[in-house]
Amino acid sequence: MLALIGILTIATLLFCIMSKRLSPIVSLIIIPILGAIVALYIVPVFQGSVEALPAYSTIPKMAVKGISKLAPMAAMFVFAIIFFGVVSDAGMFDPIIAKILKVVGTSPKKIIIGTGVLALIAHLDGNGAVTFLITVPAMIPLYDKLGIDKRILAGITALSAGVNFLPWTGPMIRAASALDVSTHDLFTPLIPAQITGLAFMVFMGWYWGRKEEKRLGLVSGAGGVVGTSEESEGVTHFKPKELSEEELKLRRPHLFWPNLILVIIVISLMVSTKIAPTIIFMVACCIALTLNYRKPADQSARINAHAKGALMMATILFAAGVFTGIMSESGMLKAMAVSTGEFIPDGLASHIPFIVSLIAMPLSLIFDPDSYYFGIMPVVANIGGFPPIQVAQASLLGQMTTGFPVSPLTPATFLLCSLSGVDLADHQKFSIPVLWAASIVMAIGAMLTGVFPL
Repeated sequence: MLALIGILTIATLLFCIMSKRLSPIVSLIIIPILGAIVALYIVPVFQGSVEALPAYSTIPKMAVKGISKLAPMAAMFVFAIIFFGVVSDAGMFDPIIAKILKVVGTSPKKIIIGTGVLALIAHLDGNGAVTFLITVPAMIPLYDKLGIDKRILAGITALSAGVNFLPWTGPMIRAASALDVSTHDLFTPLIPAQITGLAFMVFMGWYWGRKEEKRLGLVSGAGGVVGTSEESEGVTHFKPKELSEEELKLRRPHLFWPNLILVIIVISLMVSTKIAPTIIFMVACCIALTLNYRKPADQSARINAHAKGALMMATILFAAGVFTGIMSESGMLKAMAVSTGEFIPDGLASHIPFIVSLIAMPLSLIFDPDSYYFGIMPVVANIGGFPPIQVAQASLLGQMTTGFPVSPLTPATFLLCSLSGVDLADHQKFSIPVLWAASIVMAIGAMLTGVFPL
């Protein structure tokens, strides 16, 4: 009975979120509470076990326990958003963007690969919308002038952002929170797999660029591209967009190197040490604010500028803490895992992480990140026969990583299509096979490096 109630609770959660009957925050808080009330109070009454009813404070204690586990994750995400927002406001990315635009010149291969590199850098904060807002407007003039297929612009941007999952990104934090593991333990073994994904991105940039050179009648030369078509005539290097007066006031070009060194140190500490990520970003955020904006009023203004996105994610994580705390402490999660495990042959159980890694990307088209990481993944992870963390790592190779830029469940997808001038259907048809292939390539890389068995 407990397993059935758990299944119905998760099914209701998924239905309410996916049908947009309720917001994710409301669903993650209210639905598990109602499920726990049914499991712990209503069912025992009907079964005549009134004397076994728990104290009325039991469910709140479960929720608080779940929230307390996620508090460090929420704090990390808040300070990570503010940190990357501050160094971006200070103009750390401006010279990098300008250099990329200068290097790519008029070669389609260089332009497409350069687009991927720019998206890779812009996605350091893990925000897909920001990545697309930085990358597409900067590169689209080159695509327009040379006549390069805009689907490639959307595709390479999506691919680069998709394979760039980092310890402070949404899917990573959700996966770590759902299983109560550290992002360090979750991410570090996946670095070789991510490198294979980045290599695949560069290969696809080269492949698409070569196809476009042939289609446009362009011939590669030592100095870039010598064009035989009208589109290539008169093409020069493009400059990044002009900054507004407000943006110029925030820029600190003389602090480019200190900011860049700070970012490198933060990323190095994240992947090479076991220092709590929350502390790393808290300290880094303080340094970035003090370094770039000395006046307390200016520091407060920068925090307020990025507070909306930080607060929204923190709110979802705390709501998820209620869900995971109740589902775990009530025994519903364990009961579902035991029941599910009874239907899976013993010989197949150890292969589940690899199977999940192969289907994780298309699952992004069906489940939003909250539904999957807090509803589906914990059930699969607790089936048994393998370490639960392997399912989380397998999921991260596709579910809302390579999958988010084509999923109709994420607003960033529509933003990417709008900025690129590509229809959603055309973008999905063009990009989904490539993004799925990237997910499979990373899955093979993870399997070969021992993250999970075949």
